[in-house]
Amino acid sequence: MTKRRQEITVGFISLGCPKNSVDSERMLAEIAQAGFTITAETDNADVVVINTCGFIAPAKAESLEAIRDAVDYKLSGAVKKVVVAGCLSQRLGPELLDQIDGIDAVVGLNQRDNISEIIEKTFSSQPCASPLCQAKAGPRSDRIPDDRARLLITPGHWAYLRISEGCDRRCSFCTIPAIRGRFRSKPPELVLAEAAELVSAGVVELNLIAQDTTYYGRDLQIKNGLSALVGEIDATAGLEWIRLMYVYPAGIDDRLIETIAGSERVVRYLDIPIQHVSDDILKSMRRPDTDDGLRRLIDDLRRAMPDIVLRTTLMVGFPGETDRQFAELLDFVRWAQFDALGCFPFYPESGTAAADMPAQVPDEVKQQRLDELMLTQQQIAFAKNQSRIGGKLTCLVDSVDNDGLCRGRFYGQAPDIDSLCIIENCSAQPGQFIDAKVVGSQDYDLLVEQI
Repeated sequence: MTKRRQEITVGFISLGCPKNSVDSERMLAEIAQAGFTITAETDNADVVVINTCGFIAPAKAESLEAIRDAVDYKLSGAVKKVVVAGCLSQRLGPELLDQIDGIDAVVGLNQRDNISEIIEKTFSSQPCASPLCQAKAGPRSDRIPDDRARLLITPGHWAYLRISEGCDRRCSFCTIPAIRGRFRSKPPELVLAEAAELVSAGVVELNLIAQDTTYYGRDLQIKNGLSALVGEIDATAGLEWIRLMYVYPAGIDDRLIETIAGSERVVRYLDIPIQHVSDDILKSMRRPDTDDGLRRLIDDLRRAMPDIVLRTTLMVGFPGETDRQFAELLDFVRWAQFDALGCFPFYPESGTAAADMPAQVPDEVKQQRLDELMLTQQQIAFAKNQSRIGGKLTCLVDSVDNDGLCRGRFYGQAPDIDSLCIIENCSAQPGQFIDAKVVGSQDYDLLVEQI
């Protein structure tokens, strides 16, 4: 070591999805506990760690840009070492060293908890050809990571709770199984211990995440795994909101619907990524859903919980998607009246079956369809906002500006991905719940006044 640990500053860049954020929080805690000094100045730190995303082309591009920026700072002398971790590291491994000269270490997913040791080794005389730079996209460990003892990068009153790792689905467009491996449920006792730890630290909202939350427990032979787990988390003292994310439509059954409907803490909100509704496209995607089945599911959810808020994710431009099939998707969106919707064009990711399928859709057609779909959803979302004016909501305050303006969310707004409530006349602090009246809307956001 050329410096003692407390003299080494570490800048950290976290990219990608909430599951990656949990890995970032664990690494940050490990770095801090090892005695390194964490700094927000990623352009002027002894070491910059970049936790990358490698899911689709734009995410890879963002990650590569962040790495190149860090290497540029290293060449200028402002940064001494560059460490690359996360999904892109796992996906590309040593290929990253060929693409970008100046990386000091490439950290695979299984090396997450060794990040402090790896940082320390970059200051030793070992060259970059050492094993710590030889991350590969497999084989992976079958263990499930322990995510306790995290340094939260979310506000202190809400957090993500990852309940599993990997995925056993084999969607033809998806790289996640190749990157993160087979599905492994986190043992219930470990999930509950982590939930208790987070709540004891001041968290009042837990957002349950996984690649597919409905698959939880199957590998552990737990019947109705997600419903059973949610029921146990529901008993955690001090917890106010439990939110279910990444809920695979084929895994939503009557038991899960009853669990949500019968709980006071599980918010009536579901994030259900359906991707498409054309039976032929869904079959080509290797997804078990059908148009009729998705319609029945939405009807069942709204029949059981008329106030449920539904979010989905869709894909346009999948190979072979015709104008007629896209029109089916538009008609479904108009019928379903989703409260929130995300959409992205198909990207032919290397190593996926869909990348080599015939009848690839031109990029300009993908963009036209994306624009048309999102405009349709915008009209739906704006109309829903208008219908809420005059009504009352319970809001969780997330932030308070210097001028006293608060921003928060009602149960139908997930953190980071959904719209906000802009709160006027707010006297609360972050992490507190308030009663509010909706007085207007501003694009996708609601304007509310504290009662």
